[in-house]
Amino acid sequence: QAWAWTKGLQARVCNGLVRGPRGADQRDGLSTSSPALAALASKQMGGSQCRGAVCECPKGSHVDNAERVGSSEPSMVKALSKSHDSHPVYVFEDGARYTGEWRGPLRHGYGTHLETDGSVYEGEWVEDKAHGFGRLQHADGASYEGEWRFSMKHGSGTYLHADSSKYVGQWVDDCQSGDGTEEWCDAAKYCGQYAGGRKNGNGKYLWSNGSYFEGQFVDNDIHGIGIYVWNDGCMYEGQWVKQQMDGKGKFKYPDGRTYEGEYRCNLKSGIGIFRWPDGREYDGQWQDGEKHGLATWTEDGRAQDSTRWEHGKRVNAEGAP
Repeated sequence: QAWAWTKGLQARVCNGLVRGPRGADQRDGLSTSSPALAALASKQMGGSQCRGAVCECPKGSHVDNAERVGSSEPSMVKALSKSHDSHPVYVFEDGARYTGEWRGPLRHGYGTHLETDGSVYEGEWVEDKAHGFGRLQHADGASYEGEWRFSMKHGSGTYLHADSSKYVGQWVDDCQSGDGTEEWCDAAKYCGQYAGGRKNGNGKYLWSNGSYFEGQFVDNDIHGIGIYVWNDGCMYEGQWVKQQMDGKGKFKYPDGRTYEGEYRCNLKSGIGIFRWPDGREYDGQWQDGEKHGLATWTEDGRAQDSTRWEHGKRVNAEGAP
């Protein structure tokens, strides 16, 4: 049976950047899941099946590295210190080549696998599985270098796309999880927490135009409490729901105006206070971004209670402007 590791390798392992909703211009995580790794199986060597997967790693002592990464699997790690069989280049039926160490019919130790499309994996193997350190260089120029556990990215590693976008940080079971940093080719950058391959937790996202958000993320969305600073000097600090200002917050304008109150779907809605630098103040009800309802209006130091407003305009008791 042919080994299907690199069938559609770039499509499955190196999908490129997936951009998220652009309401806050926040991008999804790097698409780096590798089902192809799990399919790294069924190459034949002399009639015996070799099962396993691919990983990437910097060169070094495969015994020491594997012990550090796979300390919870002492039986597999200790196997690296046992005798290995070294063979010359082994050519599979489909033309793929492997050079390195074996243990019986299993790739075990340190080795290099070259696929017919030019993709190369060089690193550690434990009982035919990528385990330890390794580097996988794709034919299109993308690469992963770091720690692996049972054929999955697990530990610290760097995923570099062909366009120079990259992720550097922690992985758990083939997903970005823990602390990490993403950088895009347009100079945008995210530094923060991940879980399940997505931005989850606290982080800071910096756009290439200078705007930035610092706060909470849920499944790649700005969601929770955070501060957004625009490159024109505007700033919002407060609650967010799925990329939108929603809940209580405070908005500051570069000319000194401020609003403090409730938002819904990016618009002032509910109760809020708007203040001008000259001392004017509107304290009352808002609807869809406009003054609407009852409010206290302050001007020239005098407060007028129970003024009525409709769609941003003040009206008299009879409802006329």
